[in-house]
Amino acid sequence: MTTTHHHIAIIGAGLGGLTLARVLHTRGIPATVFDLEAGRHVRTQGGMLDIHHDSGQVALHAADLAAGFEAIIHPGGQAMRLLYPDASVALEEKDDGAGGRPEVDRGELRDLLLDSLPDGTVRWGAKATGFRPLDGGRHEVAFADGTVVTTDLLVGADGAWSRVRPLVSPRHPAYTGISFVELDLLDADTRHPGPADLIGGGFFIALDGRRGFLAHRETDGSLHVYAALRTGEDWLDTVDFTDTAAAKAALLAQFAGWAPALRTLIADADGPLVPRRINALPVGHRWDRTAGVTLLGDAAHVMSPFAGEGANLAMLDGAELGRAVAEHPGDIEAALTAYEEALFPRSAASAGESAASLELMFGPDPVARLVDMFTSHDRR
Repeated sequence: MTTTHHHIAIIGAGLGGLTLARVLHTRGIPATVFDLEAGRHVRTQGGMLDIHHDSGQVALHAADLAAGFEAIIHPGGQAMRLLYPDASVALEEKDDGAGGRPEVDRGELRDLLLDSLPDGTVRWGAKATGFRPLDGGRHEVAFADGTVVTTDLLVGADGAWSRVRPLVSPRHPAYTGISFVELDLLDADTRHPGPADLIGGGFFIALDGRRGFLAHRETDGSLHVYAALRTGEDWLDTVDFTDTAAAKAALLAQFAGWAPALRTLIADADGPLVPRRINALPVGHRWDRTAGVTLLGDAAHVMSPFAGEGANLAMLDGAELGRAVAEHPGDIEAALTAYEEALFPRSAASAGESAASLELMFGPDPVARLVDMFTSHDRR
């Protein structure tokens, strides 16, 4: 068996891993990205992302992709509607184009990154199954197809259930108390005009302290909706999601008493309903410096989505790691030390914000408290 060597091996072709590869490429440093999926179009990439001026946009500038990013911004996507369970509007904000968090389609953003890399940078169908430390900080990586590679720098960019993380940390994500059921309403203006008017052109929130809807209008004209519940970890297991009608009935029962216009988001959904538990690593997760390996994105600091930081931080992690490697030529340990010294406090602050937002949105009087938060922010 022939073992090939890669200077930098990135496990995972998500936004963070691709940003790292791109920043390294712009600085003349070769890297290879290994991803378990068979190809870039195997699965859809999820809904809209708001890209923050102080994190995700910083990463895109570091990757020399700011112009490409501007071209895929969704006009009107920063609009927001906040509703009570009776469907009355508590707060509505228009998108005047002046906000610092423009919306883009996650798939289009990933394509922007993929298209910016040289052919062959991403090795598709490469499922990493084992990692072994070698001398001098190098690592050996084994793949499901029997191939083996070695690397000077191993980067875990492989998400919440990272296989690389055990090399540096024993921690695993834990259930946050919130479960999502994800659903879509397709061709909304034509087929679902009521929900389309209800959600509007951007981000939509409706909450009662235990349940809620979080939704976006997508660039393809669909509505992407998350029905959220503060419930036990096993509740999703009580629902047969292979039977869409039964799953809808079970979910609608959780929203008994809500306005018919809001319940329609569930009743009229197209296609299957997708269950998702929201898990997170402890706030302040960190590890001791381990030679030749590090983590970024959800592998390092998976958190609840209620501050909108996950994708932004993953991209910033990738950019900052790429810059650290470039700024410490020939000294991987110095680069990783510099990267992690900034990573840990940055991710702890965002994870703390996400945890606090979860308690605000799924605690007492969430709508009134959110109105106060948003209007107080506008006054500053």
